[in-house]
Amino acid sequence: MADRADLPTKAISIRQPWAWAIINAGKNIENRGWLTNFRGPVCVHAAKGAARAEYDFAAEFIFRATGSNAPDAPALVDRGGIIGVAEIVDCVRTHPSPWFFGPYGFVLANVRPVEFIPVKGALGFFDWRKRVEAAR
Repeated sequence: MADRADLPTKAISIRQPWAWAIINAGKNIENRGWLTNFRGPVCVHAAKGAARAEYDFAAEFIFRATGSNAPDAPALVDRGGIIGVAEIVDCVRTHPSPWFFGPYGFVLANVRPVEFIPVKGALGFFDWRKRVEAAR
Protein backbone atom coordinates (compact mmCIF):
# COMPACT_ATOMS: atom_id res chain seq x y z
CA MET A 1 0.00 0.00 0.00
CA ALA A 2 1.11 3.53 -0.74
CA ASP A 3 2.43 5.96 1.83
CA ARG A 4 -0.07 8.80 2.47
CA ALA A 5 2.51 11.33 1.29
CA ASP A 6 2.53 9.64 -2.14
CA LEU A 7 -1.24 9.99 -2.64
CA PRO A 8 -2.77 12.75 -4.78
CA THR A 9 -3.89 15.83 -2.87
CA LYS A 10 -7.28 16.03 -4.59
CA ALA A 11 -10.11 13.64 -3.83
CA ILE A 12 -13.63 13.12 -5.11
CA SER A 13 -16.39 11.71 -2.95
CA ILE A 14 -18.44 8.86 -4.43
CA ARG A 15 -21.35 7.08 -2.78
CA GLN A 16 -21.19 3.36 -2.11
CA PRO A 17 -21.30 0.89 -3.73
CA TRP A 18 -20.19 2.97 -6.74
CA ALA A 19 -16.81 3.70 -5.11
CA TRP A 20 -16.43 -0.03 -4.38
CA ALA A 21 -17.16 -0.76 -8.06
CA ILE A 22 -14.38 1.60 -9.20
CA ILE A 23 -11.84 -0.21 -7.04
CA ASN A 24 -13.16 -3.78 -7.33
CA ALA A 25 -15.40 -4.24 -10.38
CA GLY A 26 -13.82 -2.27 -13.23
CA LYS A 27 -16.11 0.78 -13.13
CA ASN A 28 -14.23 3.03 -15.54
CA ILE A 29 -16.64 5.99 -15.60
CA GLU A 30 -17.74 8.26 -12.77
CA ASN A 31 -21.03 9.87 -13.80
CA ARG A 32 -21.58 13.48 -12.82
CA GLY A 33 -23.95 16.31 -13.58
CA TRP A 34 -21.05 18.70 -14.17
CA LEU A 35 -18.17 19.05 -16.59
CA THR A 36 -14.53 19.11 -15.48
CA ASN A 37 -11.28 20.08 -17.18
CA PHE A 38 -9.28 18.34 -14.44
CA ARG A 39 -7.03 15.53 -15.63
CA GLY A 40 -4.73 13.50 -13.44
CA PRO A 41 -4.67 11.34 -10.34
CA VAL A 42 -7.33 11.74 -7.68
CA CYS A 43 -8.13 9.88 -4.47
CA VAL A 44 -11.40 7.95 -4.45
CA HIS A 45 -13.32 8.93 -1.32
CA ALA A 46 -16.16 6.62 -0.27
CA ALA A 47 -18.95 8.87 1.00
CA LYS A 48 -20.26 8.20 4.49
CA GLY A 49 -23.93 8.34 3.50
CA ALA A 50 -25.58 5.26 2.04
CA ALA A 51 -29.37 5.18 1.70
CA ARG A 52 -30.53 1.56 1.43
CA ALA A 53 -32.73 2.05 -1.66
CA GLU A 54 -29.95 3.91 -3.49
CA TYR A 55 -27.43 1.24 -2.46
CA ASP A 56 -29.69 -1.58 -3.69
CA PHE A 57 -30.23 0.16 -7.05
CA ALA A 58 -26.47 0.58 -7.50
CA ALA A 59 -25.75 -3.03 -6.45
CA GLU A 60 -28.26 -4.30 -9.03
CA PHE A 61 -26.71 -2.06 -11.71
CA ILE A 62 -23.23 -3.42 -10.84
CA PHE A 63 -24.47 -7.00 -11.14
CA ARG A 64 -26.12 -6.30 -14.54
CA ALA A 65 -23.01 -4.52 -15.83
CA THR A 66 -20.42 -7.05 -14.69
CA GLY A 67 -21.99 -10.14 -13.13
CA SER A 68 -20.09 -9.16 -9.96
CA ASN A 69 -21.94 -8.89 -6.69
CA ALA A 70 -21.36 -5.79 -4.60
CA PRO A 71 -21.31 -6.44 -0.84
CA ASP A 72 -24.89 -7.11 0.33
CA ALA A 73 -25.23 -4.15 2.67
CA PRO A 74 -23.84 -0.63 3.11
CA ALA A 75 -22.33 -1.74 6.42
CA LEU A 76 -20.06 -4.19 4.58
CA VAL A 77 -18.13 -1.56 2.59
CA ASP A 78 -15.76 1.14 3.77
CA ARG A 79 -17.46 4.53 4.06
CA GLY A 80 -16.26 7.95 5.13
CA GLY A 81 -12.73 7.81 3.79
CA ILE A 82 -10.18 7.31 1.05
CA ILE A 83 -10.26 3.80 -0.45
CA GLY A 84 -8.21 4.14 -3.62
CA VAL A 85 -6.67 6.22 -6.36
CA ALA A 86 -7.74 6.67 -9.99
CA GLU A 87 -6.55 8.84 -12.83
CA ILE A 88 -9.11 11.02 -14.61
CA VAL A 89 -8.06 10.87 -18.26
CA ASP A 90 -11.09 12.51 -19.91
CA CYS A 91 -14.53 13.99 -19.35
CA VAL A 92 -17.10 12.86 -21.93
CA ARG A 93 -20.77 13.33 -22.85
CA THR A 94 -21.09 9.87 -24.42
CA HIS A 95 -19.13 6.66 -23.94
CA PRO A 96 -19.60 2.99 -24.92
CA SER A 97 -18.85 1.81 -21.36
CA PRO A 98 -21.80 0.07 -19.67
CA TRP A 99 -21.02 2.29 -16.67
CA PHE A 100 -21.84 5.51 -18.53
CA PHE A 101 -25.25 7.11 -18.02
CA GLY A 102 -24.13 10.76 -17.88
CA PRO A 103 -24.83 13.50 -18.43
CA TYR A 104 -21.03 13.71 -18.02
CA GLY A 105 -18.59 10.89 -17.41
CA PHE A 106 -15.15 11.19 -15.88
CA VAL A 107 -13.14 8.47 -17.63
CA LEU A 108 -10.97 6.60 -15.11
CA ALA A 109 -7.73 4.67 -15.58
CA ASN A 110 -4.88 3.31 -13.46
CA VAL A 111 -7.14 2.46 -10.54
CA ARG A 112 -5.62 0.99 -7.39
CA PRO A 113 -6.79 0.41 -3.83
CA VAL A 114 -5.15 2.02 -0.82
CA GLU A 115 -5.42 1.32 2.87
CA PHE A 116 -8.53 3.04 4.25
CA ILE A 117 -7.98 6.58 5.54
CA PRO A 118 -10.90 8.15 7.46
CA VAL A 119 -11.65 11.52 5.86
CA LYS A 120 -14.68 13.79 5.93
CA GLY A 121 -16.02 14.20 2.39
CA ALA A 122 -16.95 17.35 0.48
CA LEU A 123 -18.62 18.34 -2.78
CA GLY A 124 -16.54 18.57 -5.96
CA PHE A 125 -12.80 18.00 -5.82
CA PHE A 126 -11.34 18.65 -2.39
CA ASP A 127 -8.03 18.55 -0.52
CA TRP A 128 -8.54 15.46 1.62
CA ARG A 129 -5.50 16.11 3.81
CA LYS A 130 -7.23 19.15 5.33
CA ARG A 131 -10.22 16.97 6.26
CA VAL A 132 -8.57 13.99 8.00
CA GLU A 133 -9.06 15.47 11.47
CA ALA A 134 -12.67 16.39 10.67
CA ALA A 135 -13.47 12.69 10.17
CA ARG A 136 -12.45 11.70 13.69
